Amino acid sequence: MKRGAPPPIFLMGPTAAGKTRLALELAGRFACTIVSVDSVMVYRGLDIGSGKPDAAQLACAPHRLIDIRDPTEPYSVAEFRRDALREIAAIQAHGRIPLLVGGTGLYFRALQQGLTALPGADPVLRARLESEARSAGWAALHARLARVDPQAARRIHPHDPQRIQRALEVWELTGRRLSALWVEQAGAAPLAACKIILEPHDRRGLHRRIANRFDRMLSQGLVAEVAALRGRSGIHAGLPAMRAVGYRQVWEYLAGEGDLNSMASRAVTATRRLARRQLTWLRREQGAIRFDSEAPDVGARVVDALVAGIESG
Repeated sequence: MKRGAPPPIFLMGPTAAGKTRLALELAGRFACTIVSVDSVMVYRGLDIGSGKPDAAQLACAPHRLIDIRDPTEPYSVAEFRRDALREIAAIQAHGRIPLLVGGTGLYFRALQQGLTALPGADPVLRARLESEARSAGWAALHARLARVDPQAARRIHPHDPQRIQRALEVWELTGRRLSALWVEQAGAAPLAACKIILEPHDRRGLHRRIANRFDRMLSQGLVAEVAALRGRSGIHAGLPAMRAVGYRQVWEYLAGEGDLNSMASRAVTATRRLARRQLTWLRREQGAIRFDSEAPDVGARVVDALVAGIESG
């Protein structure tokens, strides 16, 4: 971090908590440049289902680290950390405040705690694990993880196939538990940041937002967006981009699994589960200022807190 530069602002919260709207408000109020912390927005063509800011919003407040990968290309946590640190330094060098916004907790953790060396992806092993999951279900693979790495299994939700797969992959490639590697990375030099968390005091409001947002995505053309992706060479259901919540359910619908209403119901349920996992993650965050995402004046409260922090700092 540049000496004398204000620390980055982390704006964290579950999906549909209103982070993008608040980020745009903060970017207009302060000398902030937004950096996306979202594992789906990195992909080009995944616009509607990721909740990516539209062209008008991006014209007012450009976002860094969106649309930087093709859906067929992998993007690791280590690559995100490298890219985000580069963007933070560049923003500070121009006398502005980096505003990092998103709901991908693993990305925020990598920024704050660093990363330990992990093996690269093994396509053959991943294909085998995916085949086993199709036959036995991800719950069976989560149970296997609980046997070899109980601590990791407690922290990884049974409905989080990507992280289950990665933990088993690390175990099979290295013979080491992923949880042990997490302990090692805790010794990395931390990145100082002003952390703001949006979280609902009453989850019913968040659940309504999730349902309404998915209805809006459908009306904006989400099904056509996924159909276009399905028609592209090299894109398949096993890619991380296509396993993202919402995209996975629409892909299954286009493959003939259920009707439109059942697909929407599955997507909303999966999004609620994602939000629950994100909230569990956020409860472990230390040193953050927390705001009720459902409060009508949440924007003003966050602005007041930042103004007070800037004036006192």
